[in-house]
Amino acid sequence: MVDGPAPPGPFMAVPPLPHSAAAWDPETPPVIPAFAKMPPEPAIQPLSEAHGADGARLHHPVGTALLTEAAPLSAGDLAERVRAAGQDLGFVRVGFAAIDPLELGAERLSAWLREGRHAEMDYLLGPRHDPKQLLSEAKTLIAVALAYPASPAGLVPLRSGEAGPPLTGIIARYARGDDYHDVMRKKLRRLADAVANLLGRPVLARHCVDTAPLLERAAAERAGLGFASKSTMTIIPGVGSYVMLGELLVDAEIAPDAPLAPRCGSCRLCLDACPTGAIVDAHVIDARRCISYLTIELSGPVPRELRPLIGARVFGCDVCQDVCPFNASAEGKPSAPELAARPHLVAPDLIGLLELGSARYRTLVKGSALRRTHRAQLARNAAIALGNSKDPRAVIPLARAVSAHTSALVRGHAAWALGEIGEPARELAWQSLSCARDHDADAFVREEAALALARLAPS
Repeated sequence: MVDGPAPPGPFMAVPPLPHSAAAWDPETPPVIPAFAKMPPEPAIQPLSEAHGADGARLHHPVGTALLTEAAPLSAGDLAERVRAAGQDLGFVRVGFAAIDPLELGAERLSAWLREGRHAEMDYLLGPRHDPKQLLSEAKTLIAVALAYPASPAGLVPLRSGEAGPPLTGIIARYARGDDYHDVMRKKLRRLADAVANLLGRPVLARHCVDTAPLLERAAAERAGLGFASKSTMTIIPGVGSYVMLGELLVDAEIAPDAPLAPRCGSCRLCLDACPTGAIVDAHVIDARRCISYLTIELSGPVPRELRPLIGARVFGCDVCQDVCPFNASAEGKPSAPELAARPHLVAPDLIGLLELGSARYRTLVKGSALRRTHRAQLARNAAIALGNSKDPRAVIPLARAVSAHTSALVRGHAAWALGEIGEPARELAWQSLSCARDHDADAFVREEAALALARLAPS
């Protein structure tokens, strides 16, 4: 035999674990070890809820920025490092400006508003010239430009059918990809993180897209990104105007860039090419005539005299950019992959837009800038485009819209479109128009139907 205690066998009692039920003694209170508490993570929520999605945030350095004690960067060195970080994020230009009020931009805006050229965009009436009102602690305004494709390269064009080419509309290039608001916000937040890492300290920052009350084009010009063209677009030499602008206000001193002098010279191609004459003078747009305003911002009826000039455009317009010499070589240049065109937004089916239901509308606009317009607006724009096509294939869908669409806005514009198509609509749509003229509950629809019937009547 072997001296000493025998090892526990299958039938021998094994001492219970210290905190198991078998070790519980009713005479002795159990000893339960305390849970170790993890330190809370740094807060990343907006410091001011009043700013909502565009609120100020405190960005903390991470990784090696917390462990090393590098020599402080000069304002000039910091500018170059932040610029490089912005380019790594996909911005084609990054510039810096002092945080002073944008007085010249404010004067131009005030004159424009006094003349009533802002149409119904009353949200522009408030102050938009002082970056300090958005972040009082700000010391530098960082302006960035994010390029979007100048053409839908690589997409297969739609084939013509036996009845002719497809009835398709035109969406402005910037709106064919992911919603630039979301893309820009994410990149600006990452740029703020980069500033914090470079400084090795928390940085208070506020990102701004075009929804923030800030004169973004004036800010871009002050930061040296580009110059104001006669069409009011910001032109970036070597890049063009096919860019979205964004701003980042930070509580760090960064060396400013010098503004660029205008380079349009005597060119007036954009003024002459505007389909509706909305560029009434150099650097002056009348929104009441601008196709982008009419198809996106305007929620009511489009003025009759402007409808034929809209053509097939259903969301925005690129004409003033298309004719600009600074954009002559823009096609094929690098652009943000997030803004690459989605195939179904390159040439949307007009009849499909006219008859768009709630579920299909949500699918169509999900994650895109088209969320800016509601379903009836898109259907209204499609009706105008179908009328301008003067294609007999549009008559039946338009007559159906006059009779049964739930929106008076769409019924009225569909009636106008039938009048534009002319002779082919007389036989197939006369009854629908007559019923709308005599019985529709909306005065706008009755008037449009009556005018369409007058145009269709045999001479």
